[in-house]
Amino acid sequence: MIVRMWHGCVPTSKAGDYRAFLNARAIPDYRSVTGNLSVHILERAEGEITHFITLTFWESLDAIKQFAGDAVEVAKYYPEDAGYLLEFEPNVVHYEVVGHAP
Repeated sequence: MIVRMWHGCVPTSKAGDYRAFLNARAIPDYRSVTGNLSVHILERAEGEITHFITLTFWESLDAIKQFAGDAVEVAKYYPEDAGYLLEFEPNVVHYEVVGHAP
């Protein structure tokens, strides 16, 4: 199993709207891909900036390629992100899951 991790920052004033967008648009997009096991969105406010981390769990690198294309390290963005994000981090990171307890 592989975890794909993305990080982004939005103004705290837009965090609620961005959270709603992620739940309505991004999560269903991830879940529609064969081989996606789960999606977890983390949120942490730091004053005027709110951080979001998206953790997606995948069966394999091939499953991630179905979502992200061959350049799996490149972050995937939606057109709507331009109205929220303070910057566009170019890459994501992947980790192999080596331990797990439900």
